[in-house]
Amino acid sequence: MRVRVLGVGMGPHHITPEVADALRSCDYVLAAEKREDDGLLSVRRAIAAEHGLEVVAVPDPERDRADPVDYAKAVKDWHEARVAAYERVLRERGGTAAFLVWGDPSLYDSTIRVVDRLAERMPLEYDVLPGISAPQLLAARHRIVLHPVGRPVHITTGRRLREELTAGQTNLCVMLTGTLDLAGLDDWSIWWGANLGTDSEELVAGRVADVLPSIEAARERAKTAAGWVMDVYLLRARETQP
Repeated sequence: MRVRVLGVGMGPHHITPEVADALRSCDYVLAAEKREDDGLLSVRRAIAAEHGLEVVAVPDPERDRADPVDYAKAVKDWHEARVAAYERVLRERGGTAAFLVWGDPSLYDSTIRVVDRLAERMPLEYDVLPGISAPQLLAARHRIVLHPVGRPVHITTGRRLREELTAGQTNLCVMLTGTLDLAGLDDWSIWWGANLGTDSEELVAGRVADVLPSIEAARERAKTAAGWVMDVYLLRARETQP
């Protein structure tokens, strides 16, 4: 058996020629189904249909998302449940399966970890092909460089934002944001985007105190239009600009 982990950006228009070629070698697409009206699954179906592939939807195991005390264990248990669910399908169907990963598989996605565990439990080989990531799209839409001259960019999650600020980070790309917590950062600059690369894309940029209401309104518009919202932003302290 073979598994191909394929980065697909935010949909059919982001499929690279390399990924399109890989899809032609696959027999079906494996995808998690998180709910009946899963909009992201619908986009995966559209990608698969363009390449003549069936989507095998696997109900996604429940996960504790209420900020558990042991977050790492909650995620590990969720991954193990996913491994078991995918293993059943792979053993039954065999062949070559594709996982279509939003953005790029290397950034805040569990698919590689899950497939690596599958390879420990059953005879399969796998490869990974890159996709267009959310930070790349954000930078392109706002026509910016993610870091000041000669300085780094720190990529993190909304869950860890306060911890990173306390540690002294001044140029952060924040993913998996949940709720926006920008209190005390009025004079920082922000470049924000939601549902990048889709019809419900929203963009806002400026001084945090000036644009925060606009961001909150845009976030609601994106969620209303698509039924879901994925946002990412670059946050930069005044002293580190440009």
